[in-house]
Amino acid sequence: MKRPTNPMPEFVRVALQAHGLQGRYHDRPWYQRNDYLGWINQAKRQETKLKRLKQMLDELKAGDIYMNMAWRPRS
Repeated sequence: MKRPTNPMPEFVRVALQAHGLQGRYHDRPWYQRNDYLGWINQAKRQETKLKRLKQMLDELKAGDIYMNMAWRPRS
């Protein structure tokens, strides 16, 4: 199954840089990065976009969560 690639909005790029999470973001599998961006972009209200962005940042900081589910990177 091929998924369309979701573009990264500038406010997401800025937030990743501001929180020093670019590396953790890029360490995630492609499908996770794409899902996060699609999920954030699909929100209609800016308030919802920012709430979803915060969840993504918190999950990247934690390192073991993806979309509120436990996740472990492959060794």
